[in-house]
Amino acid sequence: QVQLVESGGGLVQAGGSLRLSCAAAGRTFSSYAISWFRQAQGREREFVVAISSWSSGNTYYADSVKGRFTISRDNAKNTVYLQMNSLKPEDTAVYYCAAAQIWGPAVVRRDEYYYWGQGTQVTVSS
Repeated sequence: QVQLVESGGGLVQAGGSLRLSCAAAGRTFSSYAISWFRQAQGREREFVVAISSWSSGNTYYADSVKGRFTISRDNAKNTVYLQMNSLKPEDTAVYYCAAAQIWGPAVVRRDEYYYWGQGTQVTVSS
């Protein structure tokens, strides 16, 4: 089992940056793929980015965040980071990290994830 806790959200102006953290506790953390999803008010939860369980860290980004967001993981610290640059008002959402023992096209599917954090609010003002 993996327990996840997000942090780092807040209020920033458009064009600014935030770094989110997903701290994990689990005996086999390094074997899980970790993803970030987000859910804006009145919208369904959507995929943002995933990083594989391998130390080499294969990644997959949603088109909406390519070139602006960067995911990384530090297995020694049991932590995954999401560096968010050039933030836009449309990035405003609650951001969740999630863990699953899969890798491939299915990483974008919410129902593939067994473990979720509580979410952290990101608000980008115009």
